[in-house]
Amino acid sequence: MKRHVAWACLAATFAASAATAEIAPMDVKFTDTGAVTESLTGQPGDSTKGAEVAATKSMGNCVACHVVSALDAPFQGNVGPELNGAADRWDEAQLRGIVVNAKHTFEGTVMPAMYKTGPFVRPGDAYTGKAAPADLPPILTAQQVEDVVAFLMTLKEE
Repeated sequence: MKRHVAWACLAATFAASAATAEIAPMDVKFTDTGAVTESLTGQPGDSTKGAEVAATKSMGNCVACHVVSALDAPFQGNVGPELNGAADRWDEAQLRGIVVNAKHTFEGTVMPAMYKTGPFVRPGDAYTGKAAPADLPPILTAQQVEDVVAFLMTLKEE
């Protein structure tokens, strides 16, 4: 009897970890239009944490290029489109694709891929002028991507 319980617990643990397995940056699947239909984590995003990522320089720093009226961040940029009303213009899968790697949706964009580990063109080691010493990590984690998407889904036209 104890073996059956142990196997059941092991199977349940394995099933739970498989259900929440994170999709690695190189395994993300894009549609023909650049959308990413599958959650990167299997967990819902937290819009409050997503707002923090979008407004924080050391994280996503979305406000460096985009205006987001919902954020109390100084010096918001105007390089990218305003994100006010983003949820009215794009659906969740499209927003996830844009955050992961906007080049799949907008070929000539200067927006960096937030969830990519390569291949890169001439990746550098900060501002040293030297090549990167190792593989570069993604700018955001998979859960941070989901959090930013959850935040963007709250940005509706008023």
